Amino acid sequence: MYTTPFLDLPPLLRAAGTVRLPGSKSISNRVLLLAGLSAGSTVVHDLLDSDDTRVMLAALRTLGCTIAPQGTSLRITGLGGRLAAREAALFLGNAGTAMRPLTASLAVLAATQEGRFELGGVARMHERPIGDLVDALRQLGCGVDYLGNDGYPPLRLHAGSGRLDTSAPIRVRGDVSSQFLTALLLALPLVAGDAPVVIEVDGELISKPYIEITLNLLQRFGIAVQRDSWSRFTIPAGSAYRSPGEIHVEGDASSASYFIALGALAAVDAPVRIEGIGLDSIQGDIRFVEAAQAMGADVRTGAGWLEVRRGRWPLQPITLDCNHIPDAAMTLAVMALYADGTTRLTNIASWRVKETDRIAAMAIELRKLGARITEGADFIEVTPPAQWQAAAIHTYDDHRIAMCFSLAAFNALASAGALQPVRILDPKCVAKTFPDYFETLFSVVTTDTAHIPVLTVDGPTASGKGTLASAVAQALGYHFLDSGAVYRATALAAMQAGVAADDETRLAALAAALDLRFEGHSIRLAGVEVADALRDEAVGSLASKVSAFPRVRAALRELQLSFRRIPGLVADGRDMGTVIFPGADLKVFLTASAATRAERRHKQLISKGISSNIDTLRADLEARDARDQSRTVAPLKPAEDAVLLDNSALSVEASMDAVLEAWQQRRPFK
Repeated sequence: MYTTPFLDLPPLLRAAGTVRLPGSKSISNRVLLLAGLSAGSTVVHDLLDSDDTRVMLAALRTLGCTIAPQGTSLRITGLGGRLAAREAALFLGNAGTAMRPLTASLAVLAATQEGRFELGGVARMHERPIGDLVDALRQLGCGVDYLGNDGYPPLRLHAGSGRLDTSAPIRVRGDVSSQFLTALLLALPLVAGDAPVVIEVDGELISKPYIEITLNLLQRFGIAVQRDSWSRFTIPAGSAYRSPGEIHVEGDASSASYFIALGALAAVDAPVRIEGIGLDSIQGDIRFVEAAQAMGADVRTGAGWLEVRRGRWPLQPITLDCNHIPDAAMTLAVMALYADGTTRLTNIASWRVKETDRIAAMAIELRKLGARITEGADFIEVTPPAQWQAAAIHTYDDHRIAMCFSLAAFNALASAGALQPVRILDPKCVAKTFPDYFETLFSVVTTDTAHIPVLTVDGPTASGKGTLASAVAQALGYHFLDSGAVYRATALAAMQAGVAADDETRLAALAAALDLRFEGHSIRLAGVEVADALRDEAVGSLASKVSAFPRVRAALRELQLSFRRIPGLVADGRDMGTVIFPGADLKVFLTASAATRAERRHKQLISKGISSNIDTLRADLEARDARDQSRTVAPLKPAEDAVLLDNSALSVEASMDAVLEAWQQRRPFK
């Protein structure tokens, strides 16, 4: 998962390949609560691992459920409707699928078993309405107190009157959030003893497909709710939760929408295949497929998979009532940027009470890209940009905004002259439902190499270029190429194979076949970890010699060029900006003196318990500098357009800040 402050997406052009969806958030948290309320154990397969499920799991553990791994699955031993802990404070982040259902279930259990619980979350959770659910629970006789503003979390749940009255129907509004009704449906089987319990919905019920998910899962756990249209729900007398033993969580249909849209935009030569969900899904958002097809997507489907290609192009603008796909409809708003007219999405009032006010947020961010937007209380109209603009997308700590706006990076497909990068602020917000979303996206998209940004950091031996370049790469979420490690790995391989230091032919052949992999701080040569071995002075000395051979450098050039991958690259070395990446977007050359570099190297060696002489180190560095500067092939020198950075007196952090400031000045984002 990218944890950087922002992630810059270069202009993207093509998509093809296979993605495996994470488990559905809506199903995952419902299944977890149902397993926690049931007697016995339930093995849950393919559970979503995300922020929202983690807070639910933490809450269940606090309440006394036993949760143990079973292979890649989880075994949950439930409470059987009996409180094991009668007091607890639960932090539920910004997970509505945890806050609302747990509020109802714990309110019922607290009232019947003298419990006392406090439920809260992040600041945004305390802005998300819960008053209609609280009103319904108070009708029953549950004790619920607001600890902040009326109508919103945090809440205190307690015994109240000590007696629940289920003789009359419990009424709840249905036009704000379907999660209120879901919460009651999940909680009230706990008190459906001698008589049935009836829930009646006031107003038009929104997001009906999410209620269908709830009813389907209740059936799996032994509760057969009787539904009269969408206004009256009856939980039969004698209802009791029974574990199904094991249950599989299907892939997340809302998350599928981004890759369905991706296929519709950019899968021309081969499809985007989405595994983990098919048209037989119990999730309402699977009907996003119908909307995508209406806009022009070419979709094939089978048991547990979808394949999507571009069909009509440009996309067809549509007018659509999105009540049945409220989360996935956000993706339609970004697809609308690629249509040849205005798209109108209606009946989306629930967007206003989600992780953020999504109607307002989408309008603001779409306008940044150049789109013309009209918004209302429950609708949004999107007219594509006449001229695309580079934009930094504020994500409002909302995972779905981050994911759907990643599709704006394909703007070159809408306008040949666009080629605008897109910056996603706070990309880690996707952890709520799809932690490795961007890694998954990058695995199935491509672009022209020239569109992938490159930063180079060159300098003499021991100037700190590797440490600095690695820090910059981590700060930007870019790939990292330590070209010095490439040459040192060649030298190490030569030493291991007994190749003479002056045998250019054999050294070049060895370099061409080098099996080298960089994974974070790990460096593997032929599958063996060699990061520490590459720091050996003898290896470094030989690397400086072999790097002077033209055929060795030519053999390693293609390997180095292959590191230029989406979303970008930071490369360090001696000729990154002059030879390997002469068209780099930013070139930095470090000018620390030999004396400073010798002092740094001396301290490093002493800290490792290695004896060294600072004068000898300085003489060796000066000799290497002279050799590197005088070689006929790729001599050490700054590129003409390089930024010269004297880092003699700078910390790594200060040097990194200087490079990042120079980089920001070259980016098009306001």
